[in-house]
Amino acid sequence: MGPSAIRVANLDGRLAALGYQVHDYGNVVAEQAESVEPGHVSARYLREIAATCKRISATVQKALAAGQLPVVLGGDHSVAAGTVSGVARHYRKQKKPIGLLWIDAHADMNTPETSPSGNVHGMPLACIVGMGPRELTHLNGFSPVVDARNVVLIGIRDVDQLEKPHVKQSGVHAFTMRDIDERGLRAIMKEAIEIASAGTAGFHLSFDMDSVDPQFAPGVGTPVRGGITYREAHLAMETVNDSGLMLSMEVVEVNPVIDEVNRTAELAVELTTSALGKRIL
Repeated sequence: MGPSAIRVANLDGRLAALGYQVHDYGNVVAEQAESVEPGHVSARYLREIAATCKRISATVQKALAAGQLPVVLGGDHSVAAGTVSGVARHYRKQKKPIGLLWIDAHADMNTPETSPSGNVHGMPLACIVGMGPRELTHLNGFSPVVDARNVVLIGIRDVDQLEKPHVKQSGVHAFTMRDIDERGLRAIMKEAIEIASAGTAGFHLSFDMDSVDPQFAPGVGTPVRGGITYREAHLAMETVNDSGLMLSMEVVEVNPVIDEVNRTAELAVELTTSALGKRIL
């Protein structure tokens, strides 16, 4: 229901008002959880999620081949395994690597062996850098999808105990909420963009709405207090746009069932338009 909520908040119209020609590819087919068996408890619905991510990857590649900038809407963050794989494969054909900015309250670097819940939406970044079930690490036949040295985590504040070594040892660059408190988000974003774009064609932006404090974005699957503020979120997106290096983006974890009058989806639209060029003046 997340993508529908974002559409109801008029994403297409707001992007068109910025001068974009918008082509909506529609929803990617995904099995409904209540209609299928979850499979192994360590990675629930893995088969169905991998199949959906394959479809997402193909759609993203189609958009990029047409000269379009893909904007993927979610839904839980497991979709990122498909999005990033599709972008990476497109640029791999040009012999160019990509970077990745991952803005999130969570590291999403669990594997089936470390996950306390077995929820795959806590695993996609691990899969992207080459750790986790082969169904997701090798969606397009190569792994890692993105070199960990060009991956930046921003805003994390809720990391599982067994997940922490993955973050520390993987080679990804992680900026916690303490780093943001001490240094300011502007400085963090500047450094993150430099890391993600070093020697790459540019970067994919994966923005989890739960990176924003729940007082501004209540309708997310796993809210965590102490997140970035409304203005910090916009600053992050405006800084991304200023760089001119964003290749594609996704905005995820919008859950209208627990939202308040679609407020989180409205914010998702605002932040997407900021990333794509909306300015105060």
